[in-house]
Amino acid sequence: MSLYSRVVDKIVTYKFRLPLYLLCREPLSRLLPDAFYLKCKYYMYFGKRLDLRQPKTFNQKMQWLKLNNRKPVFTKMADKIDAKEYVGQAIGYEYVVPMIAEWKKFEEIDFETLPNQFVLKTTHGCGGMVICKDKKTLDYSKARDILVKSAKGNYFYNGREWPYKNIVPRIFAEEFMQNKEDEVLNVFKIFNFSGKPFLIQVIQDDKTDHETIDYFDTNWKKLDLYQTFPNSKNSVEKPETLDLMLSLAEKLSAGFPFLRTDFYEVNGKVFFSEFTFYSDDGFAPFHPSSWDEKLGEKIDLSLVKY
Repeated sequence: MSLYSRVVDKIVTYKFRLPLYLLCREPLSRLLPDAFYLKCKYYMYFGKRLDLRQPKTFNQKMQWLKLNNRKPVFTKMADKIDAKEYVGQAIGYEYVVPMIAEWKKFEEIDFETLPNQFVLKTTHGCGGMVICKDKKTLDYSKARDILVKSAKGNYFYNGREWPYKNIVPRIFAEEFMQNKEDEVLNVFKIFNFSGKPFLIQVIQDDKTDHETIDYFDTNWKKLDLYQTFPNSKNSVEKPETLDLMLSLAEKLSAGFPFLRTDFYEVNGKVFFSEFTFYSDDGFAPFHPSSWDEKLGEKIDLSLVKY
């Protein structure tokens, strides 16, 4: 173990603890080496050291993968525009939400040419989304604030998620999609290990104050598990297209130690949402905690080729 590693481990223990919340805030955090930053942040969330030499849990292995599994194609997969082409070529364009237009900056958007309903997104991170159900009621000033703020940031620095680091920020519009009975689309997020689906997150009321997340196995058995968001108090119906989602997830995740593939079901059809390389950034504790080890055991780090 190097001197540098020993010093870092000393810093991120309770006895020698520095004000980690200051270290992990920008702009100071940008100056920190990736491994050091992740060790500090991991201690903040879990109250214990991050083992990068022999990681065992799911969240530990997420951090290891951030540092050791960096391939150029990941940037394309994380870019929300380029991912459409990647997915279309891999499984078919019928599973891709159609894009309307793209721009380098908000001021280039010609709202007159857009349909009455659409969704605006940025290419390079989480959030940065504006849903327009009626142009007559769209708050253009608020939309601008959301998209401009998102375009200025680099999502990499928050959690050292390398695939986001080199994405060129853009804004794009895609078709508005809605189930007849749902105000907000449910999102089905499939955890795949070595190309095999194992666990499904079901997000209801996504990105609202009422968001809930439930967990199921691939046979649609509900699991006693939660992380950041509470479970729903209502039953969650099995999607009609579950088998198709699982089949598509298996194709898209082949060869990856871990890859989360997210989908929508819209009026009986499946649409791809996005790829996630590090679910919840690897900083969301599992309850019960045994799931952290159980899922960690399923990640085969030997698949990573240097």
